[in-house]
Amino acid sequence: MVGGRPGGLMGCPAFLIVYRGIGVGYREQNKKGSQMAWIYVILAGNVEVFWVIGLRHSTTAGHWIGTVIMIIFSFYFIIKACANLPSGTVYAVFTGMGATGVVLIDLLFFKSEFSTVQLLFIGLIITGVVGIKLTTGSGDKASSPGRGEG
Repeated sequence: MVGGRPGGLMGCPAFLIVYRGIGVGYREQNKKGSQMAWIYVILAGNVEVFWVIGLRHSTTAGHWIGTVIMIIFSFYFIIKACANLPSGTVYAVFTGMGATGVVLIDLLFFKSEFSTVQLLFIGLIITGVVGIKLTTGSGDKASSPGRGEG
């Protein structure tokens, strides 16, 4: 182990991002870090709406460049959030926010068709995201496998 990180493949940052859910490479979570991580999740979810809309409606090189920039920012915010929150939680909230946001933008600005059933399912997504946020506490990481081991 070099510098507190395992060597070889497990020392690779990409490996740590992929395997965060099983407790490899977590940093100690503190309240400020957790709050900032949730801000990153919210930013990532909001930026996702822009790049998904960009994928659908880009017609010029400038639009495509803007879309690519939004994708980069979105993934940057996800990576920052995963430093202090479980990656499964981050991804669930991120995709829930993005899906809800894209549907609402399509409805409000692009006049897409919308049904009561879709509204029900968006409500379920929002309920799930709020439930994940409420049940993800500082104790979740401490019980992760691989923590605190030499």
